[in-house]
Amino acid sequence: MTYIQGFVVAVPEANKERYKKHASDAFPLFKEFGVTRMVESWEDDVRDGKVTDLRRAVKAEPGEKIVFSWFEFPSADVAESASKKMMEDPRMEQFGGEMPFDGKRMIFGGFEVIADTGSADGMGYISGTVIPVPTARKDDYAASAKQMGALFCEHGAGRAVDGWAHHVPEGQVTDFQRAVALEDNETVVFGWVEWPSKAASGKGWEKIMQDERMGGDMPFDAGRMIFGSFTPLLYLS
Repeated sequence: MTYIQGFVVAVPEANKERYKKHASDAFPLFKEFGVTRMVESWEDDVRDGKVTDLRRAVKAEPGEKIVFSWFEFPSADVAESASKKMMEDPRMEQFGGEMPFDGKRMIFGGFEVIADTGSADGMGYISGTVIPVPTARKDDYAASAKQMGALFCEHGAGRAVDGWAHHVPEGQVTDFQRAVALEDNETVVFGWVEWPSKAASGKGWEKIMQDERMGGDMPFDAGRMIFGSFTPLLYLS
């Protein structure tokens, strides 16, 4: 089963090209370590929420944009090995120094893929989500995610992915747990939908919201789900 490491970052808008170059320059090493696909996506539509939202998740400041990104791995073991190599390989030192964002406010974690529908053949737009799900309802959520993934693809998406938290560390300033006001006996889910274009996303969401198969019992608290729409900044494999 595949594995993902997910990230949400606040990046000063003025540093967009610096951030892109920083990530692009590092990818050859990441690929050597085991990353099979790296996606960095830039905020297009991230709205304020009543309880939680992506901007509050990383304590975004005025002039900063949200980046929603992930690494894909063939397995959790490969991901663990890659993380160790990233920390120990001296070649990584070239990417140190002044970062184009505040790393203390970045949230990140490792997730076991529990639903992956469609194919990663191309991507022009991304719908990203982070969701708190009752741990006891993992199977219910996985079944729901697979059904929703099929629905997304039917209505124009290329791929839909959901990952169940496997290793999500607590941070000193921000983390995924605080991002969704996680409660006891809940687990974080990191997921996204890949669309061929922004226009396809708009049409797809309109159809989905009108689809009679939508609704019913949702195995999570939608009021604490955080989400946004993003344009791909880097798509490397």
